[in-house]
Amino acid sequence: MRLSLRFLFPLALVLAALAYAVIPLVDSLTLKWFMKDLEIRAELVGRMVEGPLGDLLVSESKTKLAAYFNRIIQDERLFAIGFCDRNNRLLYKTFTYPDAITCEGTTTVLTGQTALVQLPRGAVHVSAVGIEGNSGPLGRLMLVHDMSWVQRRSSDTKRYLFYLFAVIGAVISSVTVLVAHLSWRGWVTGVRAMLRGEGFIALKKDKHHGPELQPVAKDLRALIHDLEADKRMRDESQLSWKPVTLKSILHDHLAGDEVLIVSNREPYIHNWKDGAIQVQVPASGVVTALEPIMRACSGVWIAHGNGSADRDVVDARGHVRVPPDAPSFDIRRVWITPEEEAGYYYGFANEGIWPLCHLAHVRPVFRSTDWQQYKEINERFALTVVEEAKTDNPVVLIQDFHLALVPKMVRDHLPNATIITFWHIPWPNPERYAICPWYVEILEGLLGSSILGFHTRFHCSNFINTVDRSLETRIDWDSSTISYGGKLTAVNPYPISIEWPSRALTHQPSVAECRRRIREMYALPPDHRVALGIERLTTRRASLNGFWPPNDSWSWSPSGLDGLRLSKLPRRAARRSRNMRCSSNK
Repeated sequence: MRLSLRFLFPLALVLAALAYAVIPLVDSLTLKWFMKDLEIRAELVGRMVEGPLGDLLVSESKTKLAAYFNRIIQDERLFAIGFCDRNNRLLYKTFTYPDAITCEGTTTVLTGQTALVQLPRGAVHVSAVGIEGNSGPLGRLMLVHDMSWVQRRSSDTKRYLFYLFAVIGAVISSVTVLVAHLSWRGWVTGVRAMLRGEGFIALKKDKHHGPELQPVAKDLRALIHDLEADKRMRDESQLSWKPVTLKSILHDHLAGDEVLIVSNREPYIHNWKDGAIQVQVPASGVVTALEPIMRACSGVWIAHGNGSADRDVVDARGHVRVPPDAPSFDIRRVWITPEEEAGYYYGFANEGIWPLCHLAHVRPVFRSTDWQQYKEINERFALTVVEEAKTDNPVVLIQDFHLALVPKMVRDHLPNATIITFWHIPWPNPERYAICPWYVEILEGLLGSSILGFHTRFHCSNFINTVDRSLETRIDWDSSTISYGGKLTAVNPYPISIEWPSRALTHQPSVAECRRRIREMYALPPDHRVALGIERLTTRRASLNGFWPPNDSWSWSPSGLDGLRLSKLPRRAARRSRNMRCSSNK
């Protein structure tokens, strides 16, 4: 009962105030409408009697005029008629004509005018209609209408409005109380289910609440999220991580169960060797982190096909099933020409973005031609994602700095997709990042993601600070979320690494055998030292300085510099290798 009164009492006050304001307004509008109707009626009556009345006035037959006037006032609304001549004398009138309405004086009604006159018996409406004869104006006809019927209709209108508001109030009150009780029962049921440990996911996903209940729903979802997190932490040690378990978690916590991975590097490379096709598994953090997801969810991995036998093993749509021993997902290969790879990969990505983000002691190189290739290849990857998506809400996992524009491009085509992007290299401070001429386009591309991941919290902070300085956005620093263009992007740290020990090591020869093969391959004497650089363990990618040790490391054994040989360089660095060879000989 108390809940009902909380709704009914304010509703009754609002309806009473509304009726108090509306009824006088309706009464005034009704009076104006009736007055306009009487003016039109008076003009119509005057035009209709003008001909016969003119003849009777010329004949000066008082008997006929009196009889004619009496016939006219048989209308229940027309109370009296009088005629004023050109000298403002009241010559003829009906017996009902009020003495208060004269033909002269300041209160008289002139031709073409109307007036509302208050008499002891009530209000009357007076209209003066000009009468024309053959010789000119004869005078004016005074038509007096009774206004009592207007007052009666006004009273009826007020009564009907009162009844209308009463009925509306009763209906609205009933519906309001019913909805309130149903809503309250629904919330009580949901809270009881939550307290019993039931319905966590259903209540968390239910967002169809009224605006006034959104704060309560938000608090409930936050509480449920905390309870679920605690529950997962308690049960994680007992959880059996199997492909079925991983697939179930992805289905429950992400928008859909269709998973698409997009990366430049493919998880399995097919190469020709000694007339046969061999499968190579690259040592990559991307492969380590994401291949279990693909094995569990049977999705599609979209990647650049750069193996010498990649084209020979795919079908007409560029698909190949992997892993070879137990196929569980598809690779969709994207083909890139050597010229495109030189601009997109070796140029903009490796000579521009990579040293910029790693703070390497090498000037980042940005060319407009490389940027154009970068945009075109990113668009090619994005269109491939759209082509491979079977639903409008897939989970798209985009990897690394080679594909920074893909998130926004995919978002433009698939607005309901869950797009998760991981940036596998550091993110510099805003001042350093602004060196890139197209830094705004890259930020906008990454903010097309639902979730954007970095290795460390420090890199996340650098990215958020960069966005804050470069774009007009709303940033929630507590939750590390960015609102841009009406879309939210969560920025979080997710440390990953390469698989160690690698599965590939189980079939590799011993270290001594590898050392012997290298010396034999490059015709090195047994007493020459070999300096070996591993691409993914060095922080000087695409930098010639990366091939040099610290300045004083050779001081312990200067003879070690003799015969130092540089055996392989990145493609764009090859044209500068002559200078390095000259330096090494010194």
